[in-house]
Amino acid sequence: MNYKFLLLSLLVIPSFAGIAYGHTVDAVGEYRVEIGWMNEPVMSGETNGLELYVSPLEACPDIPIPLECANSQEFKNGIEGLKKLLKIQFVYDKTQTITLPFVADHDIPGKYYAFITPTVSGYFQANLIGKILETPVNLSMHPPPIAERSYIEFPQSADLALTEVIDDNSKLEQRIASLENTIKTLENFNDEKQNEIDGAYVVVLPIAIIGIIIAIIALLKTRKN
Repeated sequence: MNYKFLLLSLLVIPSFAGIAYGHTVDAVGEYRVEIGWMNEPVMSGETNGLELYVSPLEACPDIPIPLECANSQEFKNGIEGLKKLLKIQFVYDKTQTITLPFVADHDIPGKYYAFITPTVSGYFQANLIGKILETPVNLSMHPPPIAERSYIEFPQSADLALTEVIDDNSKLEQRIASLENTIKTLENFNDEKQNEIDGAYVVVLPIAIIGIIIAIIALLKTRKN
C-alpha cells in the first residue's frame, strides 16, 4: 500500500510543478501578482482564460528585489473586489490590442479570469492596468506562448484542407501571372526588333533600287559600245 502511495505521489507532484512553472509572477507595490493560462498547453483557435491571482506581498528582509521576493512566495489571502478596478490588455505583434474585463472566481478570493480566444500562435504581451485597491497598476507581463493547433490535429480538418487548396490556387495564379509577364516582355522585345528590321529595310530598299538602276544604265552603255 505504501508503494502505491509513493508511486501516486511521484505522478502527481510533477504535474503540479508544471502548472506552477507555467505562471508568471511580479510585484506591484505591496501586492504579489501572478498570471497564467487556465488550460495548458494553450492552443490557437480555442477559447481559454487568463488567470490572475492577487495577494499581499509579504516582507522579504533577505531579498531586496521585489520581483524575486514575489517569486519566493505562494498565493494566499487573496485580495477581493478587484474585478471592476483591473483590466487586462492583450498585445500581439506590438500592433494589435484588445482590452478585456476580469471575472471573479466564486470559490477562491483574489482569483480572477479574463476569457479570450487567441486566433494565432506565438507570444502575447499582457498589460495589467487599473489599480489594486488604492495602488495604481500599469504592469506588462508575458504569459506562456500559444501553440499552433494544427500541429496536434488529427485527422486533418476540412478547414485546414480548404486552406491548403486556397494556398495552392494562389500559388498557381502567381505562376500564371509570372508567365504572362514573361510573354509580354518577349512580345515587346520582338516588336522592338521588328521595328529595327523594318527601319533598316526602309533605308536599304532605296539604295538597292538605285544600285539596280546604275547597273542597268551601265549594261546599256556596254551594249551600245
